Amino acid sequence: MTTSRTIKTTLSVCPVCLRRLPAEIVKAGREYFLEKTCPEHGFFSAVIWRGENPSFETWGDYTPPAESSAPDCPNSCGLCAGHLQKTCCALVEVTSRCNLNCPVCFASSGNNNSINEPTVGELFALFKRLVHNGNTFVQLSGGEPTIRDDLPEIIAAAKKAGCENIQLNTNGIRLGEDSVFTKALKDAGLSFVFMQFDGTEEAIYEKLRGQPLLEKKKAAIKACADHLIGVTLVPTIVPQVNDHNIGEIVNFGLSGSPAVRGIHFQPVSYFGRYPKAPENKDRITLPEILRAVEEQTGGKVKITDFAPSACDHPRCGFHGDFVVLPNTILRLTSKKKTDSCCHDTNAHLKNRNFVSRRWKRTDDGHAESAGSDYSDMDTFLKRVRSHGFTITAMAFQDAYTLDIERLRRCSLHVCNVHEDGRMIPFCANYITSFDQPE
Repeated sequence: MTTSRTIKTTLSVCPVCLRRLPAEIVKAGREYFLEKTCPEHGFFSAVIWRGENPSFETWGDYTPPAESSAPDCPNSCGLCAGHLQKTCCALVEVTSRCNLNCPVCFASSGNNNSINEPTVGELFALFKRLVHNGNTFVQLSGGEPTIRDDLPEIIAAAKKAGCENIQLNTNGIRLGEDSVFTKALKDAGLSFVFMQFDGTEEAIYEKLRGQPLLEKKKAAIKACADHLIGVTLVPTIVPQVNDHNIGEIVNFGLSGSPAVRGIHFQPVSYFGRYPKAPENKDRITLPEILRAVEEQTGGKVKITDFAPSACDHPRCGFHGDFVVLPNTILRLTSKKKTDSCCHDTNAHLKNRNFVSRRWKRTDDGHAESAGSDYSDMDTFLKRVRSHGFTITAMAFQDAYTLDIERLRRCSLHVCNVHEDGRMIPFCANYITSFDQPE
C-alpha cells in the first residue's frame, strides 16, 4: 500500500465553482498531487509531478514569501501589491476568431463571425500604455491573429508605439499559404513567430486539431525562413497522443536551425474548451517531458542541460540554452539561482532581452564557410547569434492544478483589451470551471 505525506500547504480553487480553497501538495509514492476539498463540491486531487528525476523538492531554490496569507488571488485578479513578478511578456488578444476548431483550446476560439475586435487605433492606444509602463515585449494572440487582414497594420502600430519585440502566436496556416502577407508582417516590424507545432506525424494533428496539418506547418516554417522571421515551435503535449514524439520534435527543430530558433513545450492543461473533466492519466508533467527529451534523443539533449524557470516559479517550467554546431549541439544554459528574479528589479528586462536575442533571426549564418573554426571566439560567438537554440516549457495551471503560490510568480500577463487595460496573470485570465458552457 502506498503511503502519502503532505509536503506543503498552499491555496487553490474549486474546479466547479472557482471558490478559493486551502490546498495541500501531497506525495504518494513517486508522484505529487495538489489536493483540496470544496464544502459544496467535494474532494479533488490532480497530479502535478511524476518521478524523482528531477526531484520535486530540490527543483529550483525558490523560497515562498514569509507572510502567512496571500492576497485575494485569483479573485479580481491583476498585478496587485501581492504579485511578485513584473511583466516579461504582455499578451494582447486581437481576435477571438480562428480558422481551426481544435478539441482542446485554452481560448475557446473557433470559426465564428464575432467582430467584437479592437480597432488598430484602439490597439495603438493600448500599446502606448504598455510601453509607458515599461512593457515592450508584446505577444499578439487570439483566436488566430492571421485571420485579421489588417495584422500588418497592427504590428506597425505596436512598433510605432515603441514595442521593441513583437511576437506572433499563430497556427501558421496563413503564413505558409500567403507569402505576400508573411512578408508584410516582417516589413511591418514582426520580431518572431510562436507557432503551434504538435509533432512530426499527421495522426497527431488529426487527433488534436481535427485535420492533417504537418505539411502546412512545414510550409509556414519555410515562408518565415524566406523572410528571416525566427520561428519557435510550440507543441501541446498530450499523453498517448504525442508524448512518444517528443524526441522527434526536438530533432526536427534542431535540423531546422537557424530558421527554427527553439521549441517551447506546453503540457496539456484543461481550461477553455476540452471534451471532459480530466483524469490523472490525461496529464503529463514537466519531469516526464524532461525524461522523454533525454531518452527519445538518445542522450543528445540531457536533463542536466536544463534549469528551472527563472522568471516564473521554478515549477512553472524549464529552460535550456544551446548553440547548434554542424555536427553537434552545445549547452550554454546558465545555472544561476532561480529565486533571483524576485529580488532583482531588472530581472524581467534581462530575461526579455535574452529571449529576444535567441528568438530573433539574423543573417549571420549565411556568411559562414564550411570549414569555420569554432574554437575561435569571434567565430563561435557569431555562431551563437546565428544558430542559438532554446528548449523551454511552460506548465500552465488549470482549475484542478492551480497553486496560488505559483500564480503570484507569473511573468506572462494578459492585457485586458476591452475593459480597463489591466494586466492579468495568464492562468488566472483563462481559468474556467469544467462545466462552463462553450
